[in-house]
Amino acid sequence: MLYENLSSMNFGESKNPSTSLSKDQVVEHDHEEDERISSLKARKRRKTSANNINLHEKNYTDRASCSKQDSKAEHNVLEIEVYKQASNGQDRRSLPKALKKCSQEISPQTYVSREALLSSHSVAWSSLLRFSSESSCGNMLRFSLLAIGSKSGSVSIWKVHAPECYHIERSNVSPMVELTAIVQTHSSWVSTMSWGIFGCDSSNPQVVLVTGSCDGSVKIWMSNKEDLQNSVEVYKSSFFLLKEVVAVNPVQVSTLSFVVSNHYNAMHLAIGKGSGSFEVWKCEISTRKFEQIVSTNAHNQVVTGLAWSYDGRCLYSCSQDNYVRSWILCENAISEVPIPANTPGLSSTTDLPDDFLSCLGVALSPGNLAVALVRNFNVELLNPMYQARSQKAAVEFLWNGAQQSGESEDSTETVTEAILGFSKNEFANWESNILWSLKEFNYLNKPLVLWDMVAAMLAFKQSMPEFVELVLTKWLSVSYLGFHDDISMEDLVPKITKRFSDVPSRLLHILNVISRRVMLSELKTEEINRKLQGQRTNDEGEIDLWLKLLQESERELRERLVGLSFSAYLLAESSQGTISPPSWNWRPAGLALLQQWVEINRDIVHSQLETLSLEVKSSRTRSSNSTETALEEEKCPYCAAPVNFHSAEEAFCESSHQKKKKSKDKERCDESHKLERCCVSMQVCPPTPLWFCKCCNRMTLELAPETLFALPSFPSDLKSLPKSSFSKVASKPFCLFCGVLLQRKQPEFLLSASPV
Repeated sequence: MLYENLSSMNFGESKNPSTSLSKDQVVEHDHEEDERISSLKARKRRKTSANNINLHEKNYTDRASCSKQDSKAEHNVLEIEVYKQASNGQDRRSLPKALKKCSQEISPQTYVSREALLSSHSVAWSSLLRFSSESSCGNMLRFSLLAIGSKSGSVSIWKVHAPECYHIERSNVSPMVELTAIVQTHSSWVSTMSWGIFGCDSSNPQVVLVTGSCDGSVKIWMSNKEDLQNSVEVYKSSFFLLKEVVAVNPVQVSTLSFVVSNHYNAMHLAIGKGSGSFEVWKCEISTRKFEQIVSTNAHNQVVTGLAWSYDGRCLYSCSQDNYVRSWILCENAISEVPIPANTPGLSSTTDLPDDFLSCLGVALSPGNLAVALVRNFNVELLNPMYQARSQKAAVEFLWNGAQQSGESEDSTETVTEAILGFSKNEFANWESNILWSLKEFNYLNKPLVLWDMVAAMLAFKQSMPEFVELVLTKWLSVSYLGFHDDISMEDLVPKITKRFSDVPSRLLHILNVISRRVMLSELKTEEINRKLQGQRTNDEGEIDLWLKLLQESERELRERLVGLSFSAYLLAESSQGTISPPSWNWRPAGLALLQQWVEINRDIVHSQLETLSLEVKSSRTRSSNSTETALEEEKCPYCAAPVNFHSAEEAFCESSHQKKKKSKDKERCDESHKLERCCVSMQVCPPTPLWFCKCCNRMTLELAPETLFALPSFPSDLKSLPKSSFSKVASKPFCLFCGVLLQRKQPEFLLSASPV
């Protein structure tokens, strides 16, 4: 793809005057060709008429002649191409067949420059950018920037657009990719790059690209939203040089780590070098003045990885010497701190494993509670027959929740003494770091990926369940009540449930994931779903409290979806006759079933839903006929029997043979088909590929609107929501109740025998 774009632009090269021919040179070239062709024909006639010439000499002469002809043809390829263009529209002369087949040649210098431009040496992905587009009827443009550094010192920047919508039937939709810019950043190889974005909440956010080169230089490039959208010409980039942090020097740059710290309101840049040292630079966002904080010889060999954690307060570095070090940034000083050796549920130390030879990279988990290290094995210590052939490298995970983050937060007196090898300070660090991670997930631009947090709390729950409960109690009181109230869980649950209508949907999603995967982990997912429908058989106090929280939270999310569905339908009916919306616009489905659900739960749902349900019913009565009403009746996809609505989760069909047999209810349920309902539209799910949530095990046929996941609270007036609230489905397939990414689940008879 890069070659196609560059070749269409002639690799950005202007026509070289030395290679172009004048008109006189073209005419002279014509006479030379005519004389050479005539001499070849005359020589051939003389050889044919002379009978005393040896056959061997004739063949030798022909081969020498052809070699000379081919040699001159190769030397004059470029001139012949120009000759063809110059003779266009004039009296064209016939050229030798060998010359017509020759392709255009380039000079060795041009070949080397193009090969360096096409040779990728480093890549860097930015996070997903969301820009409002004035030309797209208020819709959002979503794309990520991909930077590819080459050996020529240039960086090609690509826009990788996110799909407008996701379809369960079409899972292999290729994203639209376009070349945005080619920036000549350095004079040597681009060895490493890193992206950064600040001002995400402003109308014109800034995009920062940091590049490092083998010549030892580090440069910072910047662009903004308007320039990215309006950039047309590739070689007139919207990125401008903000700062050359490090000038050219003999020590090459091996790795970079860049972060925009909201805690310090500054940009932090760590630069790793081939000598084993690294530098830390700081830039105030308001002044944009860079200053070097520290330069330290951290390792004995090349620094292979750098990673910021906890909003730029901690830094991890790794090297080919197989050491991983942790650093704390305090004001304008950085100091090394030990990596905690004790971890929940397992034991791990920072000692050098005997099987590993060096560390190749370091990365942080989404919640910053775990560190991932890439290590390559020491081949001499492996079995040469089996292990040495297949095992090249491994990923090692270390917990860093007990890491001192450099910020002293008020923590509860959760633990008063050392337990299970943990000191009191380590427990306090775990508490503050978990609360910080939970707070960070409140931002919608951060994907809801909680695996490290769930794994850490599950490990603590096995040995110290009271620690997990106290940490979550503090999080619930601060997030839902606005202050820390040191009360028991029994007194906290009623206060929280009354506040569900006033909290964002993201908080409800986090609560649902933690409830299912941590506090109710002893129960299977199907058992939890049955208990939520009223089929409770366990009277344990703690489980009932979290079941109540989960039940009320999911009901709140479902009410928000039903309200948005009714409002979208009424808005579409009022604007009927206008331009039809695109295929990716959100259209509510299963309105009749949603009305039945509101009727069944009219005693506990919001009063707005009852009013909107009546308006939708009257509107549908006026606009529908008997044929459309008959089509709304649900039927079993297996036996075509009618299906009545009793629950939003599941349904049972009523086959004809059941009516003839007056059997017990239990036997009738066993004979009927148990059907899953879509958690969004409440319609019976067909036996086709569906979206599936790994957290709550629910099926989804229709995706929820994107507005649902960004609601700050239950809307006070659903009918006053703007049209843009219903303009599109979610940018990605998210679960209605958990907020996590859905997966494609296929029925057993559609599963492929080949691994996926």
